[in-house]
Formats: sequence, C-alpha cells, structure tokens
Amino acid sequence: MTTLLAQISDLHLDGGERATRRATRVMDYLRALPHAVDALLVTGDIADHGTEAEYEEAARILSAPFPVLACPGNHDARPAYRKALLGEPAADGPINRVHHVTGTAILMCDSTIPGRDEGRLDAETLNWIGTTLDGLPEDTPALIAFHQPPVELHHPLPDSGMLQRPEDLAALIDAHPRVAAVITGHAHTAAASTFAGRPLIVGPAVTWTLRLPWEGDRPADRDQPPGLAFHVLTGDHRLTTHYRAVL
Repeated sequence: MTTLLAQISDLHLDGGERATRRATRVMDYLRALPHAVDALLVTGDIADHGTEAEYEEAARILSAPFPVLACPGNHDARPAYRKALLGEPAADGPINRVHHVTGTAILMCDSTIPGRDEGRLDAETLNWIGTTLDGLPEDTPALIAFHQPPVELHHPLPDSGMLQRPEDLAALIDAHPRVAAVITGHAHTAAASTFAGRPLIVGPAVTWTLRLPWEGDRPADRDQPPGLAFHVLTGDHRLTTHYRAVL
C-alpha cells in the first residue's frame, strides 16, 4: 500500500489578484500532473480575513478531480468556513474530520483559538483524536494534520504562534503507534523535524515564504514562488516528503 498526498498551506485568499493568481497556479499544476495524487491536504489559513466571499473563492479554486481535505488556521473563521466552504450550518465549534484515503486515516484537526495566532488542541479535539485512533482497524496507518507546529522552528514569528500544550498531543501519539507523522502549516517555510518520536513536516506557504534570521531582517519574502509538498506513505509507515516550488 502506498498513499500519495499533496499538501498546500497558507493561501490567505483575500479577494486580491495576487493571492488568487498564486493559489490558482498551484492548483493548475496539481490538476495537470500525469498521475493524480490520492488527496490534497490544505493545512489552514485558507482565507485571510475569514469572510464568506473568501471561502466561496477558495471553493472555486480548490475544485479538483481528487479529494481536497482541509483544516482551519488562525486567519480562518469557523462559521464562515463551515457555511461557504463545507456547505454546513454556521457554528463556532472546532472543525475536525477524519478521511480514509487508500487505507490511510487522515485526521484533519482544528488547532485554532478564535482571535489568536497561537494554537491549541482543546479537550473536545483531543478526545476526538483519541477516540478516532482507537476506532481504527489494527493495520491502518494514520496521519495527524493541523495548522500550528508543535515545536520551535527557530524564527520568532512562527515560534510566537506555535501550538500550546504540545505535551497533550504527544501523550496521545505515544499511546498510538499507528500514527506515522504529524503535518502542519502556519510557518510559511518548508521544514522537517520530529515530534513525539514521529516525523513532523511543515508545509510551505502559497502566499509568501518566511525569510529565516540568517537570510535577512524582513520576514516576508514575497518574491519566492508558491510552494507545495508531496508526501509518500508506504505500508511500513515510512513517510517520504518532496518539496516543489511552482514557477
């Protein structure tokens, strides 16, 4: 069993031509692949202001012949996200979904705190993660995806808005060997680390790229092309990630 996933993050669609152009470019690239991905993960900050109009545009841009699995980020607003992107009644509770893709369970989790940049997996979400993992068949690998990284990435901007209380998630992962990796966005830089003994993959951003401290003082590099990641998960729970810039 092999699962091929694409990941994009931090589209920040704001109704402006630049954000629309960059997101469209990435989706055109993915739709034109000679071999389709099994699913696309969109790890938050889909909208910039959390308006229904932004999510209506996102729904148009993200339309694809493969499944598109999303979770919210700190710029997203749950009621408008639910109504305009998911076609559900507007509501304020966390948006958590599990998807089954070629034998892999992908948990798209809501790590947002409305009105705050930093993240937290609240009690409802942590309970949902645990219950979902407990209910999976014995041989089913799982990936956990959400927005804010649970570790420092050595830049003050993302590190000031990382996941709070990461030890709560680490305890769940320790209890569930089926979790193959954790996948996040938010940092606007492609990165790889570890968390709770598993690979931690941070997807690049579509809108702009984080300039790291040793690259200069201005954090937002708006000249870099939008980025994406490809994740290959094999039957032995090994995750391999490739990053691409879409010119």
